[in-house]
Amino acid sequence: MGRKIFVNLPIRDMQRSQDFFRALGFSFNPQFANEQSTCMVMSDSTVAMLHLEPVFDGFTGQQTGTGWTTREVIVGLSATSPDDVDHLVDVAVSAGGQPLGGAIAQGPMYMRAFRDLDGHQWSFIHMDISALG
Repeated sequence: MGRKIFVNLPIRDMQRSQDFFRALGFSFNPQFANEQSTCMVMSDSTVAMLHLEPVFDGFTGQQTGTGWTTREVIVGLSATSPDDVDHLVDVAVSAGGQPLGGAIAQGPMYMRAFRDLDGHQWSFIHMDISALG
């Protein structure tokens, strides 16, 4: 069995965060959720645990820095095409996210980034493997 990734992120408002990420097409697993934490399913092998800040602080033993002034992680997710990258970031922005610069096209890679409602930085990336030769 392959490894799974569990990204843990602090959030401020459970409902707003769930609404935002549902707009991007992600679902939530109620088996791993309560009033303070939820499990956002991004793929069969990737989930993000979204925790209200006090719960996240309890895991780290430190006070949570705001995603607007500190950077703890950049989450990059694959997309099926450059058009898919553009669509997903446009959806994130229309759902309340903040765009971060324009598209970056470097050889076989096409990427755009945004910040979610809590200031966490995300990128959608398409890699054209056929262009690698």
